Amino acid sequence: MNPMKIAVAGANGRMGKMLIEAVLRAKDATLVGALDVVGSPAVGTDAAQFLGRQTGVLIEADMAKATSTAECLIDFTQPEGTLAHVAYCRENNIKLVIGTTGFGPAGIRAIEEAAKQTAIVFAPNMSVGVNVTMKLLSIAAPYFSQGYDIEIIEAHHRHKMDAPSGTAIRMGEVLAKALGRSLRECASFAREGITGERNPATIGFSSIRGGDIIGDHTVLFAGIGERIEISHKSASRAAYAEGSLRAVRFLRDKVSGLFDMQDVLGLREE
Repeated sequence: MNPMKIAVAGANGRMGKMLIEAVLRAKDATLVGALDVVGSPAVGTDAAQFLGRQTGVLIEADMAKATSTAECLIDFTQPEGTLAHVAYCRENNIKLVIGTTGFGPAGIRAIEEAAKQTAIVFAPNMSVGVNVTMKLLSIAAPYFSQGYDIEIIEAHHRHKMDAPSGTAIRMGEVLAKALGRSLRECASFAREGITGERNPATIGFSSIRGGDIIGDHTVLFAGIGERIEISHKSASRAAYAEGSLRAVRFLRDKVSGLFDMQDVLGLREE
């Protein structure tokens, strides 16, 4: 079986570099393109220069050049840039693995429409551990539907642009579904001043931003006389990169459709 031909967006970023390193290490993948924004000092340099290697793949600012031979684009950038990439991939039959977060409803609809013409894995977190944690939450939540308050606490580095994190929102969606609630109606994103007693039907969110925290997520079930915590803590972005490669492999035989990591890992409930 021939290696999958992969291009990486945001090639000069922290996550982009981790993705490039993972692709170069994989035996069933080959790096054929690297993309960064116009004006980036990395444009025109070798994609693996940061590793002290020469691959012959140059970082491009032009989408067409960066993906000219690619079968799949991995994109962990910003919503505006990702949506431009989605539109291009839709028209050129390039598969997509999207780890970008912070999309509004219109952006999500654009991704859904693109998936009618090309295959896309779109997930707020590509980590295998995080997605298994989601499964654990769906199993645990019904047992804490009465007498327990649910809070989601997430922490990320100071450079993260959106809050709560996409992973925290997805955790809230999983919990709400398992409890037969609508997250839109029961989510509580802020508390300040005299708030009154906590509404037991709500799912609370708290966001911490500081330093170089890669990503910590904890779901707290607080009852009378006990607390149960289900947590995932990221020590390296390598987990996101390896999960992304699993998503690429999943897409190999897909022509179109919108999937997430629950599909990739076989955790989707029938």
